[in-house]
Amino acid sequence: MGLSFLTDPKATVVCDASTVINLNATGCAVAILKALPNPFVISEVALSELDEDARSNRNDAKLVAELQSLELIKALPLDDKSLIHFESLVAGRTIDTLDDGEAATIACAVAINGVPIIDERKANRICEERYPDLLVGCTVDILAHEALSAALGVTKLSEAVVNALQQARMRVLPHCLPWVVDLIGPAKAALCPSLPAYVRNKTAKPQEL
Repeated sequence: MGLSFLTDPKATVVCDASTVINLNATGCAVAILKALPNPFVISEVALSELDEDARSNRNDAKLVAELQSLELIKALPLDDKSLIHFESLVAGRTIDTLDDGEAATIACAVAINGVPIIDERKANRICEERYPDLLVGCTVDILAHEALSAALGVTKLSEAVVNALQQARMRVLPHCLPWVVDLIGPAKAALCPSLPAYVRNKTAKPQEL
C-alpha cells in the first residue's frame, strides 16, 4: 500500500497527539521515523497534551523527547499565519470545531503546506470542507508506507500495528481497514477493540468472540 502524500520525501508530516501515542504503542517509533524520508513535526499545543498524559502514567511525552533528541521530530509553535487557522478551528459550534491539539495540527499543516496526520473522522470531515486541497493522512498511512515494511519486515510491522491497536486503541479509518486486516490477520483483528465491531465479528473465529 503506497502513500500518495508521502511520495514526496520533502513533504513535512505534522503529527497529532494521537499519532505520537499510537507510534509509542508500536514499540518501535524510532525505527519507524528513521525508515521514512519525510521530516516530522508536532505542534507545541499537541505536545502539551502529551505532557498532560504523562501525569497519567503515560510515556508519550518521554518518547517525543527521545525523538527530538535524535532529531526525528521537531516541535512547531503557532505563528501568526497558523494562529489564524487555529482560531477558526476552535471557535464556533461544537459540530464545526475541534479540540486544541487537532486544531493546532491542522493549522500548522496549512501554514507550512504540510501533511496533517489525523485519525478522527470529524477532523477529517472539517479538513475536507475547509481545506479541500490539503492532503490529510492518518497513523495507518504512516505504518503502511512501503519503506517501513522494507525496513521492519512484515512480521515486526504486523506486531507493531497490533500493539498500536490494542495498547493505544488506534482508530482506523474505513479505507484503511482492508490493509490492517490483511496485515495482522483475522484472528488478531478480532482481538483489537478499536476496530469496528462488524470487522471483528466478521473475521473472528467462534472461539475468539
